[in-house]
Amino acid sequence: MTGNAFIQAGLYIVTLLVLAWPLGIYMARVFEGRPPVFMRWLRPVERGLYRLAGVKEDEMGWLRYAGALLLFNVAGLLAVYALQRLQAWLPLNPQHFGNVPPDLAFNTAASFATNTNWQSYSGESTLSYLTQMLGLTVQNFVSAASGIAVLLALIRGFTRRETDTLGNFWVDLTRATLYVLLPLSLLLSLALVEQGVVQTFSPYKEAARIEAIAYDEPMLDAQGQPQLDADGKPETRHAEATTQTLALGPAASQIAIKQLGTNGGGFFGANSAHPYENPTPLSNFLEMLAILLIPAALCVTFGRMLHDDRQGVAILAAMTIVLAALMAVCIWAEQAGNPGFTQAGLATTASDMQPGGNMEGKETRFGIVNSAIWATATTAASNGSVNAMHDSFTPLGGLAPMWLMQLGEVIFGGVGSGLYGMIVFALVAVFIAGLMIGRTPEYLGKKIESFEIKMAAVVLLAPAAAALIGAAIAVLVDAGAGAVANPGAHGFSEILYAFSSAANNNGSAFAGLNTNNFFYNLTLGLAMLIARYWVIVLVLAIAASLAAKKIVPVSNGTLPTHGPMFVALLISTVVIVGALTFLPALALGPIAEQLQMLAH
Repeated sequence: MTGNAFIQAGLYIVTLLVLAWPLGIYMARVFEGRPPVFMRWLRPVERGLYRLAGVKEDEMGWLRYAGALLLFNVAGLLAVYALQRLQAWLPLNPQHFGNVPPDLAFNTAASFATNTNWQSYSGESTLSYLTQMLGLTVQNFVSAASGIAVLLALIRGFTRRETDTLGNFWVDLTRATLYVLLPLSLLLSLALVEQGVVQTFSPYKEAARIEAIAYDEPMLDAQGQPQLDADGKPETRHAEATTQTLALGPAASQIAIKQLGTNGGGFFGANSAHPYENPTPLSNFLEMLAILLIPAALCVTFGRMLHDDRQGVAILAAMTIVLAALMAVCIWAEQAGNPGFTQAGLATTASDMQPGGNMEGKETRFGIVNSAIWATATTAASNGSVNAMHDSFTPLGGLAPMWLMQLGEVIFGGVGSGLYGMIVFALVAVFIAGLMIGRTPEYLGKKIESFEIKMAAVVLLAPAAAALIGAAIAVLVDAGAGAVANPGAHGFSEILYAFSSAANNNGSAFAGLNTNNFFYNLTLGLAMLIARYWVIVLVLAIAASLAAKKIVPVSNGTLPTHGPMFVALLISTVVIVGALTFLPALALGPIAEQLQMLAH
């Protein structure tokens, strides 16, 4: 790594941690029902929303809480599906896009309802403004708020004693949206508009090209089908493009919440590599901060609501250490580039490769370091947005973001979901420590017994199983393997990355894989739903079990869960589980490809 890389990565991490502390304290006050003075003007709005929706602010047991969450999310999924299937007849469709096919509509609806935001389509050529705003952007808010709600229920499982209630889902959902996501999104969207991100209802514009582009245009018959020559091949004719279409739309408002809510679904197909989504280095830095801001701040919120800030700081430290390590690996690999260039005579020495590195698939206005920081931040945070094409990274550079997803999206992770996933890992860590000394493990004053560990095991293994089983099926059937554009280890990496992204609710893609077909739309959609809702139900069951227990006083045998030893134990647990689960598959993909690259 160069000195410039250390400065940029260090500036990013330090700025993130500095901003996370006050935001975390603010969110703790909001979720405890005592917002700061400058936000209390929203209290009448909050109560008005409850009256409008007929919501009672009573306490819910875990089954009722889970039922409300699932019902609300299913309704959102069906609404997004219906909008896509009917968009040709709905307003705010200036480009007159047709209805989305059923399999793609299902995949997209499942994707945005689960906070995954995987996209098998290009937004500027598929979805109307209404579908993007009323369907996708709304889900960006409520799917993120749902993740925060589950986290709050789990926190109450630790703070309460001998009770069967975990709060009220509708209250948690409303407060997360009204007091946190909406204000932050408004501020960020205004900043992005100032930087040049588009926000308009205007139809697409035609602009003259500086240079005309020649291409072969397919010839169509009267029915609009390709004409075939005597050999059965499509006939083409020479054509020339003198204009280009500039896609527009209300993008800034969606970009803000896509980053803050760890959603990641871009308004345009190129996502944040598109100049209308991410035009300047400053917009790039703001969007990168937004990706991890709320997940980092929720660690502070966790400690504050437990009345022990050290607990939140310990988890935040574990997350930051793993992120920084894998970020360094990614930056180093991309700056080192491909030694094959040296061997081919394109660089005279290894040092000649260092200043340039691997710029393939990266925007020159961002460069290698900002592309690598984004790649690791977005896969750590279950965000999935990109400002560079991960498919063009070196094998080792691509392994870092892939493994961050495969660790279970707990290194910051999604809004709410990352922290409750890390807490589940903490339960496993203290259980292992308890076995070492022959004592019933405790965490945050609650005994961790067989029920919690059984549920935790399923929570950790379900996404991994969905990813590995899905990838295995894809390489075995023609519909899966036939969609791969690259042969060998890299092609397998593309498939493994796709299912790792879907099963861990990330949404980023390696590219090079044609996923807009029935097989991938169905299998990836199912992987998203299983990984999101199966895990949520089990986490709420754990929360209920903890809430029903007594508080265990701290004794000499209690493992301190706020110091360096616990941080090291937690990191080791996360890394070992991730390594044991995915190392064989990684050996067939990016590891094999890295060795092939070095051998050549």
